[in-house]
Formats: sequence, structure tokens, C-alpha cells
Amino acid sequence: MPLDVKLNSLGFAKAPSETRVVVAMSGGVDSSVVAAQLAEEGYDVVGVTLQLYDHGAALAKKGACCAGRDIHDARRVAETMGFPHYVLDYENTFREAVIDEFADAYLAGATPVPCIRCNERVKFRDLLNTARDLDADCMATGHYIQRRMGDRPELHMAADPVRDQSYFLFSTTEEQLDYLRFPLGHLPDKAATRALAAKYGLPVADKPDSQDICFVPNGDYAAVIEKLRPGAGEPGAIVDIEGRELGRHDGVIRYTVGQRRGLGIGGLVDPLYVVRLDPQKREVVVGPKEMLATRLVPLREINWLGDAPLDSRAEWHIGVKVRSTRPPRDAILRPKPGGLAEVELLTPEEGVSPGQACVFYDMDGTRVFGGGWIWRGY
Repeated sequence: MPLDVKLNSLGFAKAPSETRVVVAMSGGVDSSVVAAQLAEEGYDVVGVTLQLYDHGAALAKKGACCAGRDIHDARRVAETMGFPHYVLDYENTFREAVIDEFADAYLAGATPVPCIRCNERVKFRDLLNTARDLDADCMATGHYIQRRMGDRPELHMAADPVRDQSYFLFSTTEEQLDYLRFPLGHLPDKAATRALAAKYGLPVADKPDSQDICFVPNGDYAAVIEKLRPGAGEPGAIVDIEGRELGRHDGVIRYTVGQRRGLGIGGLVDPLYVVRLDPQKREVVVGPKEMLATRLVPLREINWLGDAPLDSRAEWHIGVKVRSTRPPRDAILRPKPGGLAEVELLTPEEGVSPGQACVFYDMDGTRVFGGGWIWRGY
């Protein structure tokens, strides 16, 4: 490329009006601001919203993305800014790629993160392919994360650590990253996003953020799983680490590793925590807090975004997150045969659960090196 060719704000050597960008619009303020900002800059914007689950049931639901009212809000933003907007029916895809696995993971005693699977299997795969079919040069989203160019596209944490969504985007591949854009990742805080929404006169400027997983009303995971898998809430025993029964439960799916409240086994001197779930025996295993401490974490389905191949070293000294709300902690990543890996936490963490993600970070900077899925290792 000639040195005097100026790149537009999305990194293309042509005018914004000649650059088509598909914006994934959830109906919330973040993606609405992205679409409005790019439209104001003169880009050829196409808004796309995914209908992910039953439209009728979604209409009255508050606090979740991609519901019926959110589709309406996205359409209003497109009308306000004057760009085309399409709604795509992805119900079957979403059910097969996200919801079914969510239910099966809970039945297996894991604690899944469906938002990661949705990004991985729906938004950044199927929707991204749709954007290519629309001859878009790139796809933009309202995620709080940064894409920077080194020798190749790199994934970096958002400027605002409170809003950073890198944990939920660890499985983004290098090929996807080449096509994606995240215009909000550099903003200092959410107030800056809402200020832009007000500047553009968007009807969603004061809309509350979504809090729930979109298909889990009121955070009641067990009710959703029992609806999807009748009989999933079979009762069983709450036992200590030696197998002695301490109480009864009304379904393993109602418990998570690290849980202390709601066990219904009072009268003990020291508090007990859920340390393991055994769905085959329908047992919730409890023990003292120190039993939650984990040092070695087995991983599979690794997505590696480092410059050198993962298996080019026996060990990588990195930072990891095993929960989205925790800061990266020092760790050693060791590749294993068969596409597996093991992380050694230099300071043991509590509540590490199969089904969660372990995300890799540069402890000396903001770069995200990918991650993997935590499993039992057998």
C-alpha cells in the first residue's frame, strides 16, 4: 500500500461512503451508538438484529438483550439515523448452538457461560458470514474491547476496566478479528457512551443495560433447564466429602461450585461450601472453604492469539482470569497433546468450576492471548 494513502477510521484505504459496515444491533445503547457514529461519519451502514428466541414471549421481558422490544428499539435507531435495518430469525441456530448446550452442561454438573458461546457460534460465525454475504468490508459491534494492529490484528482489553468484555470474547479467532471492529473499546467509561447517544438524539440514550442472560427470565436457571429437560430437577442428597448425608436438595442444577448460601444444612460450627457436583449420583458435595482452592486447571478448546504457536514453548508465563469479575492473576500455561492445556495458578483460586472460561492475558500490558474452557480433565 502506498505510504500516502490515508486510512479511514475503520482501517480501509477508501472513503467512508465506499466502505460498507454491518453493525450487530442488540437494541441497547452500546450497539446503537456504534451504528449512529459510523452513519454520521458517512459509512455505508447496515444494521442487523438477531431474533434469538420466541418473539412473543420476549415482548414483555425487561433486562435482556435481543428481546422483542429490543428489536423495535434497534429499528427506531436505524430510522433516526437513516440507514437500513434487518431482523434475522436465528431461533433454531441459537437453540442448537447455545441453549441446548447450556442445559446439558448444567445437567453434567458444569457452570456454563452461554454469552461466550453466543459470540463464538452465532454472532462471530453465522452473523459474520451474513455480513460477508452482504458485501460488507467489516462488521462492528458494541462490545467493550479493543482491536489493535501489530504484525496482525491483536485483541486488547477495553480502556475502561469496569466495562471490559475480554473474558466473554476470548474465543474470537484471528480470522474473525481481522474482520471485526469495536469502536467503543477506547472510551473511558459508560457515561461517554451515553453522552454520544444523547448527542445523536437516539431514543435509547437512557435505556438501562441488560443484566440477565437473554433466555433466562429473572436469573432462574433451574426453571429454564427443567423446561428444556423435564425431570432435570430430581432430588438427591447433600453429602460431606466422606459421603455422609447432611441434607437433601431438590436438583443438582440448582447449585454451583463455591456456593454457600441456600444449602439448608444449618446448625454447623463452620460454614460449608459446594465443592463438587455429582450429577450421576445426584449428589451435592460440600466441604470447608479451603477445599475450594484450586491450583491446577485443565483446559480444552484452546483459542490461542499469541504471535508464536502455543506449542512452540513448554511454558508460557501469563495472567489468567477464571471468572469475569476477577482481575488477571499470575499463572503458567503449559500446552498438552491433543489440543489441551493446563494452567498452574501461582496463587490458588476458589470456586474454579468446569464449564467456565480461563482467559489468557499479558500481565505487562493489555493484550488478550485467547483462552480455553475449564473441564474436569478426565
